Amino acid sequence: MTTEKTGTPPSGAEDDEGVGRPRGRTRGVLAFLRDVLIIVLVALLVSFLVKTFLVRSFYIPSGSMEDTLEVDDRILVDEITPRFGDYERGDIVVFEDPGGWLPPSEEPDRGMLLDMGEWLLSLIGLAAPDSDDHLVKRIIGLPGDEVVCCNDVGQITVNGVAIDETVYLKLPTPVSPASGEEFDVVVPEDSLWVLGDNRYRSKDSRFNQDQPGEGFVPMENLVGRAFLITWPFDRFGLLDSHHEVFAGVPDDPPTDEAEGESGP
Repeated sequence: MTTEKTGTPPSGAEDDEGVGRPRGRTRGVLAFLRDVLIIVLVALLVSFLVKTFLVRSFYIPSGSMEDTLEVDDRILVDEITPRFGDYERGDIVVFEDPGGWLPPSEEPDRGMLLDMGEWLLSLIGLAAPDSDDHLVKRIIGLPGDEVVCCNDVGQITVNGVAIDETVYLKLPTPVSPASGEEFDVVVPEDSLWVLGDNRYRSKDSRFNQDQPGEGFVPMENLVGRAFLITWPFDRFGLLDSHHEVFAGVPDDPPTDEAEGESGP
């Protein structure tokens, strides 16, 4: 006759029930939290790299680009163009203040927590705390271009060719000239001549000719080319550079000799 042996169960037997189960559950929760943390950190890193090297978010604080851009629109700016590409006439660009374009601003102290939260959101492109230090305008003149306002019908000419900007301009009346201010400039090397689409309510290159940069925007100040409205959702969509407006503009301004040959 055999008798049933009793005694201490082998090590690990309690894993089936009782003592071992909470320990395994704790390990599972910790592993889950670790995986979530890794995913969040990777997502933040990817978002940071995208914001730093590919795209950046800005909001529009003024009406100088209406009706193309409206106040409080959120836009994405392509940061690849300044590094590897070329700008074209008609491109909408965001740039740092060349000096004296914006009035000095004093930001109220909102507290460390709010500032830190905005900084964290800016890393992933959901906030744009430095938008007030930047401007957004449309490129009218590239380096070497002669830009003049205005001809007999109120159009701006670029390298001697009149451009019809009615497709994007906001003017006081349909017959208003493309600019209420006259100008005749040749764009220096590595600079741009930029104007706002809301032409009579934009403090752009025309109104900053008394500044050290004489109204021109240095290429090194460019953040990039705006290409997408992301907010509000009812305005979501790509921005049109209207390159066709400048399709007939030659690369160089006319020379005096060429102008003489074209005369009677």
